[in-house]
Amino acid sequence: MQNSVPTSPDDRPEHVHFEWLMQRLTHYLGRPVDPDVPFAEYGLDSVAALSLYGDIEEEFGPLAEPGDIWSYPTVNQLARCMAQRDVLVSAERVRAAFVFTGQGSQHPGMTSGLYLNSTGYRSHLDEAAEELRPYTKESVVDLILSGDPRVHLTGFTQPALFAVEYAMARTLQDAGVRPVAVLGHGIGEFAAAVVAGALTLQDAARLVSLRGAFMQHLPMGGGMMATCAAPFEAAELIADEPEVGIAAINAARATVLAGPVDALARIADRLSGQGLASRMLEVAHAFHSPLMRPMVAKFASAVRRLPGGVPRVPFYSTVYGRLATEPLYAPYWTEQVTAPVRFADAARALFAQQSLTHVVEIGPRAVLTPFLNRMGADAGLHCFPVCRGPRSDAVDLAGVISTLDAGPLAAVLARG
Repeated sequence: MQNSVPTSPDDRPEHVHFEWLMQRLTHYLGRPVDPDVPFAEYGLDSVAALSLYGDIEEEFGPLAEPGDIWSYPTVNQLARCMAQRDVLVSAERVRAAFVFTGQGSQHPGMTSGLYLNSTGYRSHLDEAAEELRPYTKESVVDLILSGDPRVHLTGFTQPALFAVEYAMARTLQDAGVRPVAVLGHGIGEFAAAVVAGALTLQDAARLVSLRGAFMQHLPMGGGMMATCAAPFEAAELIADEPEVGIAAINAARATVLAGPVDALARIADRLSGQGLASRMLEVAHAFHSPLMRPMVAKFASAVRRLPGGVPRVPFYSTVYGRLATEPLYAPYWTEQVTAPVRFADAARALFAQQSLTHVVEIGPRAVLTPFLNRMGADAGLHCFPVCRGPRSDAVDLAGVISTLDAGPLAAVLARG
């Protein structure tokens, strides 16, 4: 079995982590190690794996968790993971995560200022619009720039949001901002998956277009309600409402419910009686709820042959509420339709594991930043959106890039 050390500058792990792991695993296994062969094939057992974790902790500090030995099961994968988390580098290093906003952040004319004044953003939004056009039959750019209120119709909302978020992320990347991890809220997971390398732009365009169209054709009468209830309180409130589900858990006391409007009204009365506030959201359907089930089989059939892949950038799943190391194939996107958005769990895992300095909300207006700021306060994280609202323009984008110190960031992360 011949060792094969990676040579591509973009793929090569930090040399120190790679060499150290090769030495330690050779010690534990008693024979040479191929950096691309899973540890399990060498017979690495749980005792040796935990010992290796202890060695990593002693040598490098908190760069790994015990489960990472199995989540990143080759020397190359584990070394790359350790390098991405390593904060024992220049104090000037910026470690930024991209967090992609979900449905509800859209508005007529969103990002028009960016489109008109940023050549890079305009190029990427046009690129995404062309990939979507076979499905939408009109340009989402025209829809956005015209201020068309149809942007609130799910069949247009989801493709338009995807295009905006894809273009925003690519514009930051062009400036040298390389995210060390990504996370997406609901429809935001699709742009996150493209940036992570798990979906192509073409495949994501098809997915979001079908998803939005199938959802829009569901019967009306569903709604969503933001509450100040904790998840366990929300679960008790919906126990007698089988068509109501927990749609999202955004923070410890920020739970979104989805289901028939009349059922949500009953729950709102119960919440009020307990002194808990609630607010109906401006949506036409009950996303991430049992009312989405009638479209699941059709969606699964339409996308079952769609290829996907393992994220190359750490992808924090709001379906699982953790780092996803599994391939993001069609079954994942099908499960996502009805699964609660476990944003709080995913964000906490992201903060705990990635040693971040900055978190950038990617979307047409700030929605998740307040939650991110509260969760990241103890770690001293800088959390901010690319677009604060309808008037954001290229000047705001330049400010974000400056805050992220994009030039040095690109140089540092290229070594990983």
